[in-house]
Amino acid sequence: MPDPVTHFIGGVPVALGPTFAACDPVTGREVRRVHEADRSVVDRAVAAARAALPGWAALPVAERAAWTRRLGDAIEERFEDLVAAEIADTGKSITQTRTLDIPRGAANFRAFAEIAAQRPESAFHLKDALSYTVRRPLGVVAVIVPWNLPFLLATWKLGPCLVAGNTVVAKPSEHTPGSLAVLAEIAASIGLPPGVLNVVNGFGTGSTGQFLVEHPGVDAVTFTGESRTGSAIMKAVADRVKPVSFELGGKNAGLVFADADLEAAVEGSVRSVFTNGGQVCLCTERLYVERPVFGEFVERLAEGARGLAFGRPQDESTVMMPMISAEHRDKVLSYYALAKDEGATIHAGGGTPRFGDERDGGYYVEPTVLTGLPNGSRVNREEIFGPVCHVAPFDSEAEAVGLANDSEYGLAATVWTSSLNRAHRVARSLEAGLVWVNTWYLRDLRTPFGGVRLSGIGREGGTHSLDFYSEPTTITIKLEAGHG
Repeated sequence: MPDPVTHFIGGVPVALGPTFAACDPVTGREVRRVHEADRSVVDRAVAAARAALPGWAALPVAERAAWTRRLGDAIEERFEDLVAAEIADTGKSITQTRTLDIPRGAANFRAFAEIAAQRPESAFHLKDALSYTVRRPLGVVAVIVPWNLPFLLATWKLGPCLVAGNTVVAKPSEHTPGSLAVLAEIAASIGLPPGVLNVVNGFGTGSTGQFLVEHPGVDAVTFTGESRTGSAIMKAVADRVKPVSFELGGKNAGLVFADADLEAAVEGSVRSVFTNGGQVCLCTERLYVERPVFGEFVERLAEGARGLAFGRPQDESTVMMPMISAEHRDKVLSYYALAKDEGATIHAGGGTPRFGDERDGGYYVEPTVLTGLPNGSRVNREEIFGPVCHVAPFDSEAEAVGLANDSEYGLAATVWTSSLNRAHRVARSLEAGLVWVNTWYLRDLRTPFGGVRLSGIGREGGTHSLDFYSEPTTITIKLEAGHG
C-alpha cells in the first residue's frame, strides 16, 4: 500500500493527523490511507495562506496570470499521473479522464489567466472629477471541492481565485484526494510562492470542512456539492457575513418535442442522463416527451441504457463507472426500490450488475429508465445523483414548461426541437441557470454557470468568477482646474 496522502501547507507536504481509509470504487477494497486535518492543521494552513496573501495580492495581475498559465502548462507534463490519480479515486473511464477531466483542468487555468489579463478597468469622467473602480482580492478563500469531477471542478475554482489575488486553503472530498495532491506537487515544482495554495484533507461536518469554513482567518467560501451542505455552510458563516458561492444540486429536466430529431434526442439524452454514472450536477433526471413520440422514445432510451458498457476503467470502451462509495450506491439503490414502491414501470436497469470478478465488491448500479410516476413523487422531486431518469408524456408546450419548472431546483435543462421559434420561447420560459437546445454539456468558459433556488447562489465562469473572488472599490478624485 502506498504512503498515506498528506496535506500540503506552506509549499511542503505535511503528514499530520490520524489517517482514514480510501477505497477503490471499482472493487470496494481499501487502497490507501489519507491524513485527516484537525483544527490545529487547519489553523496551520490558514496561517500559511494569510502569510502569503500580501505578497501574492501585490503582484500585478499580469504576473499572477503568468503563474496560472504555468500551472496549466505543468498539468500537461504530469498528465498521466493526474489521469491515474483520478481513475484510482473515482473509477471513471480512462477515455473520459483523458479527454475531459484533465484537459479541462489545464484549460481552466489558462482561460482565467487570459480573462483576467484582458479585463478592462472602468472609469467615468465627471465635470470636475474622475471616478474609477479597482478590484482587490477577498483574502483567504476556502475552496471545497466535490468528488464527482474533482480535478475539473478544483481548477474551475482555483484558476479565477488565484489570478484575482487570493490565497487558498482547498479541501477535496474525503473520497477523492488524489488529483489535488498531485496538483499541489505541481504547484511546488513550478515554484508557486509557498502558502498561495494549501490543501487539507478530511471530512465535512465535525471535521476538516467545518473547521475550515468557520475559521476566523477565512474570508470567503466557495463550495460545490449537496444543497443541504450548502445550507449548513451558509448558517456557519452567517455571523461573520462571509461571501459564499454555491453550486449545488439539480433535478434537471429535458423536454423532447415531437418535431425533434428523435435519434439525436435519444443519443443526447443517453449522454445527459448517464454520463459519469449520472454523478454530474448537470445530468438529466426528469424527461418530458410529447405524447406522439413518447412510446418510441422510451423504448429507444431504454435500449440505449442497456447497451452502455460496464468495462474496467482502463478499457477505452468503458462508459459506465461505479458510484463513488458504498453509501452513495446504497442511496441510489434505495431510490430504485422507492420507485418500485411508488408504482413505477422499470424499462431498463433497476438493480445491481453482476460481473463474476472483483468488481462485484464495487459500487456499481444499473442505468435505469422509469415511467409511470406523478410529478409529485419523491423520485421526481429529490435529487438522486445516479444513472436514472423518469420519463413522462406531455400534450402541450405550456404543460411541458410547467412540469419542468415544478421543482425546488433550477440548475439546467435541455430542449429538443426543430423549431427555432419554440427553442427561443421555451428556453426563456424555463427557470434554470443553463438551458441547452439540441445538445448537452456544451460549454464556453466565459459564460455564467450556476442555478436558482436550491441549485445555488451566485455564478461562476468568465468575469462572473472574477467578480466573486474580488471586491470593488470606487475611487473618486476631484479635479481642480489650474492645479498640478
